[in-house]
Amino acid sequence: MIPSSQPARLILASSSAYRRELLARLHLPFESVAPSIDETPLAGEAPEATALRLARAKAQAIAAANPHALVIGSDQVATLDGEQIGKPGDHPRALAQLQKMRGRRVVFHTALCLWDGRVADPGAAFQIENVQTFVTFRDSPDEELDAYLHIERPYDCAGSAKNEGLGIALLERVESADPTALTGLPLIALTTMLRRAGVKFFGC
Repeated sequence: MIPSSQPARLILASSSAYRRELLARLHLPFESVAPSIDETPLAGEAPEATALRLARAKAQAIAAANPHALVIGSDQVATLDGEQIGKPGDHPRALAQLQKMRGRRVVFHTALCLWDGRVADPGAAFQIENVQTFVTFRDSPDEELDAYLHIERPYDCAGSAKNEGLGIALLERVESADPTALTGLPLIALTTMLRRAGVKFFGC
């Protein structure tokens, strides 16, 4: 991808507070706009394919209404034994998720797409990558899982545990090339993409 000389307007295609907090660490001015897309997995779709498709769809949806912008789309899919684990939404579902995952190794696919609206060729306008994180959960008893959920209420998190908060106490091991991927926005991959698009860091 050839970086454009035009100044970049940066948009995060997400309403996630976790992703906003992560992106803010880069000290780049940005806006957040929530995309309106159907996030239902397709029949027979592999978890990695779901994450990649949705990350691109989110970026593309916001890019269509914001020409000449750099748009970041991201999506995360957690899987156990090949089965997708979504956001629980409430306490009983969250408890069931944690009970199923305790003592097990869960794979989190965090897909990232950077759409550059300054590039004329749509086929060359985006960069996309999937970052995998392997998380081994402790074999925690029911009373710990229940107490954790009442304290942190992570019902909007795939896998029902906030690794950036108290949920880290439920984890035994985290393996990933990008430590921020598990929280929802892989910043190592993102800064690589942004550099390719001509974004400068550190004011130089």
